[in-house]
Parts: sequence; C-alpha cells; structure tokens
Amino acid sequence: MFQRAPTFAEVWRAQERIRPYVMRTPLRHSGALPTSRNTQLFLKLENWQPTGSFKVRGAFNLLMRLSADEIERGLVAASAGNHGSAVGYAAKQLGISNVTIFVPGTTPRAKVDKMKQFGVDVREVGVTYDDAHHAAAEHERMRHATFVHAYDDARTAAGAGTVALEILEQAPDPDMVLVPVGGGGLISGMAVALKQLAPQIRLIAVQPEASPALRDSMRDGVCYQEYTAGETICDGLAGGIGQIVYDVARRKLIDEIVIVSETAVRRAVADFAADEQIIVEGSGAVGLAAVSENPEMFANKRVALLISGGNIDRGRLAEILSEK
Repeated sequence: MFQRAPTFAEVWRAQERIRPYVMRTPLRHSGALPTSRNTQLFLKLENWQPTGSFKVRGAFNLLMRLSADEIERGLVAASAGNHGSAVGYAAKQLGISNVTIFVPGTTPRAKVDKMKQFGVDVREVGVTYDDAHHAAAEHERMRHATFVHAYDDARTAAGAGTVALEILEQAPDPDMVLVPVGGGGLISGMAVALKQLAPQIRLIAVQPEASPALRDSMRDGVCYQEYTAGETICDGLAGGIGQIVYDVARRKLIDEIVIVSETAVRRAVADFAADEQIIVEGSGAVGLAAVSENPEMFANKRVALLISGGNIDRGRLAEILSEK
C-alpha cells in the first residue's frame, strides 16, 4: 500500500503533522567553502536536527500515522544508523516503547551509541544494510511486528520531502538542489514537492562511486534493491535503492545523477569542519564533493546542498582532518 511515491498533498500534510517535533533547519549561505566559477552555495543544515540527520522527518510522519494495533505489536526497522536513531527518538517523544533496530555490524559506533540512548533494542547483524534488512524482515514475520521502513514507504518519503518545502520558503531562487541518495526516500519526497512548486529547479542526485545503485538501476532498467557496495565513508548511502525512487527517476522527476569519489568526499568533510565549523558525515558531504569535482556543471549557479547528517565517529573525523 505504501510502496509508492507520496503525493504532493501528502508531503504538505506531513509538514503540518511533524512541525511540533522537528527543527526548521537553517538554509545558510556559504561564503567560506572553496568553490570556483562563481558558484554560490547554500547549506540546508539537516545535521542540526535532534538526532543529527534528516531522518527524524520521515520517522515522525510514519509513526504518527500508525494505528494503536500496529504500535501494540512493536516496531522493527533496519538501519545504517541514522534511521534507527530517528525511529528511537520519535518513539520516545510519542510515548511508544518496544522498538527493535537491526544494524550492520559495520555501523559506526557513534550511530549505535546514539540509538541506544533513545532506549531501543539495537541488534548488530552481518556486515551490510541488506543483512540488517533481512534480519528485520524475519523479526517482522516471526513477531508480527510493524516494519518502519527507512526509505521505501510513502509515509517516510513524505516526511523527508518536507525539507524541500522549507528550502523553497528560505532560498533566493536556487538553480539546483543537490541531494545525497542511498535508498532514495529523501530525494523521492523532495522531487514530488519541488517539481510541483518549482519545476525550473534542477534536482541532482549524488551518490558515492562505491555504491552508485540508482545510476546503475537507471542504466540497466532494473531496480537494484540490493547492491554490493565497495568500501566507503558514506555508510548511509551504501547498498540498494527502493522501488519508490526508481519509479520517481523513471518519471523524470530527478534531473541528473552525479557520482563522486571517496577522495572528494573526505576533502568535503574536512572543508566543512575547517571553513564552516560544522560537522558533516560522509553521506552528508557528497553535495560539496559533487561541486568540487564538476566545477563547469555548477558555474554561475545558485546551488542548495542538502547536508543530510552529521553523525561521524570522532576517530574517523580526526583521521580525515589530519589529511587536510
């Protein structure tokens, strides 16, 4: 029922529904980040949300639409980290207990610790998001639990899409909006809103070269819901895509897909810390990496970067900063 793109009306209603619980994050002009060719950058700071990522938007919207029976059965989710924290935080705020989150064993410790702070039962399984997803699906089947999908659910995507409504209220007519893409719920909800209200804005999906699942899905005409990713600091973007974003991309609601290197992402994380004094995880830094690697594409443009999250391990951040 919910494995479809949200309607514009659903995104709009989601904004009203979750307003009391999520932060209306700033869209900040950057005059310090290194760019060339007269590119102007605007940073949508979703790393400032209560759990450090945009995921709280989708989690609140989905949980607030559950029935009493669905809540009573307990909630289960698979996560690379940020979705699990968001579900845990939203459940705590809404008075919902009995939440189980399956995560890959490779999940950064900072993300695991944050989930545990919200009182959820965190279970580390396998090494990939797909491993965690399979374990969560089995838990759903055996316990008749309610599955809270990280991206392939219209309710999640609608909540995430509310960030686009804020950008349109805050931005001085951006030419482009760059969005990190893992499973694709964020860009799906944003695409519905942007193409309804401002179709002239180019919506750009950004993926790491270690996991270009959306690009390959569009190239091959197959929705790669499971995808073997290479080693990447963009743990939140590793793995397959959802059916929703595949359908949204085939409807031409996403204008372009840009792939970025690990080197550029690491440099972007360091630049955010050094030049803007903000902490950004690898997944949230891919937009800046895209600008740095494709200066001609963004020449003379006003570009909004979606900074999707800031949950990065201290050790990894220190390592990256030492390279600068």
